[in-house]
Amino acid sequence: MTSRCPAARRTTAAVLMGAVLFAAGTGTAAAHVHVDAPGAVAGTGPVTLEFSAASEAGAGITAMRTRLPAGIAPAGVSLASGPSGWTLTPTAQGFEVGGPALPSGEDAEYAVTVAGLPAGVTELAFPTVQVYADGTEDAWIEQEVPGGPEPELPAPVLTVAPGVPAPQTPAPASPTVVAEPTAPTASAPAVAAAADEGTGSGRLLAVAAVAGLAAVAGGLWYRRSGAGR
Repeated sequence: MTSRCPAARRTTAAVLMGAVLFAAGTGTAAAHVHVDAPGAVAGTGPVTLEFSAASEAGAGITAMRTRLPAGIAPAGVSLASGPSGWTLTPTAQGFEVGGPALPSGEDAEYAVTVAGLPAGVTELAFPTVQVYADGTEDAWIEQEVPGGPEPELPAPVLTVAPGVPAPQTPAPASPTVVAEPTAPTASAPAVAAAADEGTGSGRLLAVAAVAGLAAVAGGLWYRRSGAGR
């Protein structure tokens, strides 16, 4: 019994030391930024997003900078609630919530309202940078890759219920071409008949003219022959 006690103590000490080293090795990576919106449905709005950022640094949190997913405009985001003195400022790609430094070790709890969620998307990532009063930052911006290892600093992801599918843009209709009416064209038989008709009329006039001349000539001859008698 006496000989086993030192070994047991050494084993217990080793376990405790391993736990301490593991905790020290993880550091701020153990902290996370979470986002939630109970009952949110894709394609609807306005929707309030609740953020929670754990503090793991010696200094207090002073700001949270977030990049918005596609489909949510920075101008459509407003501060719903947050620590005393904190305000929201739109940025080029998202927004920043910040103000007086929180007490060391105090988590940042705040909420923003967005005008609407994009349609047809059920998972929305909100990469966020956590800023402390001493100038240090935690960049929670890594997105999980299917089949890949778990990110060390994962970006907060919001899961919402599916809603109306994203609208499909219809292809532009081709212009309708209306054929202009064309003047009727005489058929070949009609043209030939008209030509024959014109030729026949000309022949009748020629015959009539010859007959008239013959009658005149015959009358003159008859008069002369009578006068000779």
